[in-house]
Amino acid sequence: MNERGIPERRIAFLETCFDVFCENGLENTSLKMLADACGVTNGNLLYYFGSKDGIIIEATAHCMAKVEDDFMARAPKDFADIERFLREMPHLTAKLHGSKYRFMYQVYASPKYREHGKEFFRGVNVRYLRYAQLLSGKLGLPVELIQGMTYLFVRACVHFALFEDEDYLELELNAIRVSLRAIAAGIGHEREETR
Repeated sequence: MNERGIPERRIAFLETCFDVFCENGLENTSLKMLADACGVTNGNLLYYFGSKDGIIIEATAHCMAKVEDDFMARAPKDFADIERFLREMPHLTAKLHGSKYRFMYQVYASPKYREHGKEFFRGVNVRYLRYAQLLSGKLGLPVELIQGMTYLFVRACVHFALFEDEDYLELELNAIRVSLRAIAAGIGHEREETR
């Protein structure tokens, strides 16, 4: 990817364009709408990104990685804090990021951008592993378990952000709660046996 222009301005353009896309959708957003929102000409925006497709690809990857970082910044501080995280994050995700997830799925579900979606989610795998490694010591749980539970929980949050289906959310959250209680009981039992 050829990154032209001033880096700070480029990031500001990506974030502004992403907001415009989220508000209007993939099909209803014109290059002129994007340029107007950024306060530049179409040509100036194309100088930075090469094409509207370039803007779509870069803005989606950049802004959704920021959404992930925001999500994980609110991660539980210890095992006892997990319940707060489970209660708080689905509703906060829907409120703050629902339109972003709807747009992301518009982009990555399109055959035109599918390969870029695969690349983005390979990056998600790396970031979730890093998050799990950071949380493992705090939560007293294995990295692989935290990484898998993160996927399940994020999926529950995203589904809720897209559809605001409380019943579906509660089923998923209760499955996570039951699993965590069983795992915690098993870990406690293992610790007692090793004494």
